[in-house]
Amino acid sequence: MNKVILMGRLTRDPEVRYTQTNNTLVASFSLAVNRRFTREGDTQTADFINVTAWAKTGEFVSKYFKKGQQVAVVGRLQTRTWEDQNGQKRYATDVVAEETYFADSKRDSDASNFDSTFGTMPSDGGDTSDFEVSSGDDLPF
Repeated sequence: MNKVILMGRLTRDPEVRYTQTNNTLVASFSLAVNRRFTREGDTQTADFINVTAWAKTGEFVSKYFKKGQQVAVVGRLQTRTWEDQNGQKRYATDVVAEETYFADSKRDSDASNFDSTFGTMPSDGGDTSDFEVSSGDDLPF
C-alpha cells in the first residue's frame, strides 16, 4: 500500500505547467510539514515536501491554494531517477496528490480564498460539479 497523508503550509504559490504530449495541467508546490515531536528545548522543525497535482486536482490547487495557506493532501509517494549533466545519478521523491483539502480554520482563512469555506476536489477526473463544500459549522471542533 502506498498512501501519504500530509497537512502543512504552502511555502510558495503553486507553479503550473502543461505536458508537451497531451497538454495536461500539472501543478507543483511544496508543503512545510511540522514534525510531530521535538526534543526538549529544541525549536519546532519542519520537513519541506514536494507535491505534484495533475489534471482536475491540479486545476483546483492552482486556482485556490496560495502561499502560507494550510492544506491537507492525500496521495502517494513516487520516486524518480535520472542522470544529470555530469553523469551523476540523481533521485527525487515526490508526493502525487490524489485529494486536496483546505485545512485553515475559518478565522485564519483569507476571505478571498474560496469564500472562506472548506472543500475538496475529487481526483477521479470528474467535472467541477462534483466539488463538495461545507460551511464548517457542523464540525465537532
